[in-house]
Amino acid sequence: MSAIPRELEDEVMGLPVHLRARLAEQLIASLDQAPADADAEALWIVEAQRRAEELAADKVEGIPAKEALAKARAAIR
Repeated sequence: MSAIPRELEDEVMGLPVHLRARLAEQLIASLDQAPADADAEALWIVEAQRRAEELAADKVEGIPAKEALAKARAAIR
């Protein structure tokens, strides 16, 4: 993958905030249109099912989403 030409990056960064925001939204939306990796998706489904079964069988204890997010944010700081 090639790097974004510096001239293009400079031009985009020089746009007004509302236009940069619109461009960012369009770029992010384009990612949702990318073809999904079917193998990865299937593996995540299997993993989600395994975790749900562990919770249902009381093999593991869940934690509130707020707590999990706080831990994740702290880990990346």
